[in-house]
Amino acid sequence: MKIKETIGIDVSKATLDAHIHSNKCKGTFENSKKGFAQLIGWAHSNSTKPKENILFAFEHTGLYSERLTEHLSKEMIPHTVVPGLQIKKSLGIVRGKDDRIDAAKIALYAYRLRDEIKPSKAPSKQLRALKKLLSLRERLIKQRAGYRASLKEQKKVLAQKDFGLLFKVQKKMIVELTKQIRAIDAEMESIVKTDTELDRIFKLLMTIRCIGNQAAMLLLVHTEGFTKFNNARQFAAYCGIAPYPHRSGTSIRGRSRVSPMANKNIKSLLNMCAMSSILYNTEIRKYYDQRVAAGKNKMSTINIIRNKLVSRAFAVVNRGTPYVNVYKHAS
Repeated sequence: MKIKETIGIDVSKATLDAHIHSNKCKGTFENSKKGFAQLIGWAHSNSTKPKENILFAFEHTGLYSERLTEHLSKEMIPHTVVPGLQIKKSLGIVRGKDDRIDAAKIALYAYRLRDEIKPSKAPSKQLRALKKLLSLRERLIKQRAGYRASLKEQKKVLAQKDFGLLFKVQKKMIVELTKQIRAIDAEMESIVKTDTELDRIFKLLMTIRCIGNQAAMLLLVHTEGFTKFNNARQFAAYCGIAPYPHRSGTSIRGRSRVSPMANKNIKSLLNMCAMSSILYNTEIRKYYDQRVAAGKNKMSTINIIRNKLVSRAFAVVNRGTPYVNVYKHAS
């Protein structure tokens, strides 16, 4: 696809502010199915370029942009969803904020990168459902942890006979939250089984030792079924575990370090998987002990293990065969 025109869209809860890059034409539409149809009609009638050469570009704003993505994908209209931070970093110093100005900036960003941008595609219905359930599960986990922590501290200083109801209510909340978390887990497994490809990938990921159900689910969702990233290195950069050099000229010769720009949720889970590997995987534990004994930094070693797990995940999916632990077969 040859992109000759870009249309930037600033998505908010109620409206869509659009800007055509070439002729600076502006328009505002409802963030609804009716508004989507009006937006597409307006864009095509106000541009001199062929429909197939026009790219719609907008920021990822969660629920507010999700309907637009689904509609454009259904209508097979070229579009791209770009992280807001990526646009902000590319345009230099900016003062103030206005939705119409933001739409113009998005159109400019997409036009500058028109030869590099690849059109987006809405994730499958199953992946969207899994993403929402994972988000809900995370909130419930945090709430349960909060109740558990407060209950533990209160038991140390408060008498049960004087504060029976306080303890009783919190215990019931913990039990109920645990019940709902298990229900979400069961529903997610059921959703995965309804899709042959997702089920195949999930089973392959589960063959890697110390990657459990939740890690496999997160990998499925954030890689969009291992279609969003070309290789393990790209996904590692997204997770914030890919090391980058830190040096300049002759004066700065720092160690390689990871970037703070990362998906902290999956990075944290990968860290838990790495720590579990050190405890229960003989091969990984031996590797960790050897590096630490040689004077290597513990955190850098843990980060290498996180990268190993990501590499193994991509390897089994790309190869289409379960992970084989060759270490236990070594003589």
